[in-house]
Amino acid sequence: MERKALLILHGKQAANQAVRKAVMQKRKDGWDLAVRVTWEGGDAERYTQEALERGYRTIIAGGGDGSVRDITQALMASGKEDLTLAVIPLGTANDLASAAGIPEDPAEALALLDRPPTAVDVIQVNDSYFLNMATGGFGTEVTTQTSEDLKELLGGAAYLLTGLTRFAEVRPAEGEFEGPDFHWQGEFLALGIGNSRQAGGGQRLCPEALIDDGLMDVAILPSEVDLLASVRGLFRSGDNGGKEGLFERARLDRLTIRTPEPMHLNLDGEPLEDTEFELKVLPRALQLVLPKNSDLLS
Repeated sequence: MERKALLILHGKQAANQAVRKAVMQKRKDGWDLAVRVTWEGGDAERYTQEALERGYRTIIAGGGDGSVRDITQALMASGKEDLTLAVIPLGTANDLASAAGIPEDPAEALALLDRPPTAVDVIQVNDSYFLNMATGGFGTEVTTQTSEDLKELLGGAAYLLTGLTRFAEVRPAEGEFEGPDFHWQGEFLALGIGNSRQAGGGQRLCPEALIDDGLMDVAILPSEVDLLASVRGLFRSGDNGGKEGLFERARLDRLTIRTPEPMHLNLDGEPLEDTEFELKVLPRALQLVLPKNSDLLS
């Protein structure tokens, strides 16, 4: 196994001494480990493209779910095969890492590089890609409008606070969902499409999703459910958050979403706006560094 990788570190973590110490130790262990630090939007994707051109095949995302998505997008858009992604969870919520069991400690996360990576699915939405989850409806509005300052102060609880303060603004969206042997149409409050299990700081919208089964887990929260109970459950952390039974669920390899008005579909922090979304699973399209016996594996 080639012991060469590039760590793309979120700019807010540039002075993280635990990361610095872990990188130095990995180099002592024989790894050729380079580091680039992001400064502005688009840096992570550009650094990934440059690294692939220079022969790197393993990229480490040192940040949150947004960093993971940016790097996944660049890896998939490159058209190259046998690429590996690793994660040091350094964001506010770290939903993918949390669901996968990737350690928060930088040294422990980097130690996983010595394990063989696992082939996992990637979901394509129109011309974009994501690894964790796409969300729509009220939950998406909350996660995109929660301020960075509030997230830094409160962590994942910031999403709950924002959701509660905007409770009076809750309005359902309308859409039609169609896939193999599945059709649902109506008004909904929240939508989760999971390759993994959670988003928005611990919202376990797809608690049984697996990242290597060739399927996406779809969770639709209809508007006719009890509004207060559903919003409270939607932003409560923990297994299912008391939400089981509220959602319309399906497990599909492809899905078409049509909406009468433009809708935001949030791909781990990257919003897409359209009236039609074509989603499909790309089975085992990327190598991901995971702990042994990760809960996300079938």
